Amino acid sequence: MDATYIQQSIEQLKTNIFMHVRHRTLLQYTGTPVVNENQLFYLLLPFLNGEKWSKQIDESAITVGIVHASLYEHEKINEKHALDKEQQLTVLSGDFYSGRYYEILARSGNIPLIRQLSEGIVSRCEHQMKVYESNQYTMDQWYETISVIQTELIKRFYQVYQFEQYSTFMHTGLLLLQLLEEYRYLQQGKPSILFKKMIESAEDEKIFESMIEKQISSLKNLLNEYLQSSTVLKDDLKLYIKQQIALN
Repeated sequence: MDATYIQQSIEQLKTNIFMHVRHRTLLQYTGTPVVNENQLFYLLLPFLNGEKWSKQIDESAITVGIVHASLYEHEKINEKHALDKEQQLTVLSGDFYSGRYYEILARSGNIPLIRQLSEGIVSRCEHQMKVYESNQYTMDQWYETISVIQTELIKRFYQVYQFEQYSTFMHTGLLLLQLLEEYRYLQQGKPSILFKKMIESAEDEKIFESMIEKQISSLKNLLNEYLQSSTVLKDDLKLYIKQQIALN
C-alpha cells in the first residue's frame, strides 16, 4: 500500500458520498457537497490498516460523510442574504443531505449507529454554536470546540465498530490539521469566525498567534510520539500521516 492507493480509497469514498446525494438542481446552484478529505482519511483509517470492513461498515462511513456535508452546508448560510435564491438552495441542500442520511440509517436498521450519530450531531452543534455566543471561553475550551467539530462523528463511528484504538491518532491529527488550515487563513488576512472569537479571548492578535504556533508545535510533537511508539499502524500509514502534516 502506498500514498496513491490511500488517495484512491479516499476518492472512492468521496464518489460514493456524492452518488448518494446527487441532485441536478443543487449541483447547478450550490455545487458538489463539500467534504473534508482529512476526515475521510480517518474514517477509512481502520480499513486501510487491514481491519475487517463489511458492507455495513462501508455504508456507515458513507453516512458519516453525508452528515458532515449536511452540517457544512448549514454552516455556509449567510443570514444577511438568507432570501437569496442561492442561500435558499444552500439551506435546501443541507436539508436534502440530512434526509438522505436519515433514509440510509432507517433502511439499515443500525440502532447503535443511529443513537451514536444522533448524540454526536447534538454535541457537535452545541460546540458550533459557541461561535455565536457572547460568552468568553479559554483557549483550551476553544481547542476542545475545534476538536469536537472535527472529530465527534468519527469518534462515534469508531465506538460503534470497536475501532477506538485509532482514536488517539484521529483526535490529534484532525485537530492539528484544522489549526494549520485556520492559521494559514489568518496569515492571509482571512480569519474564520471561529478564529476571530478566539482572538477576542486572547485579547491581542500577536499573543494569539504565538499561542497558536505553540499549540501547533506541541501537537506535532505529540503526534510524532504516537506514531513512533505505535505498534498498531502500518508504516505506510504512519508515513502518510506525517506527509499530511508536512503538506499543511
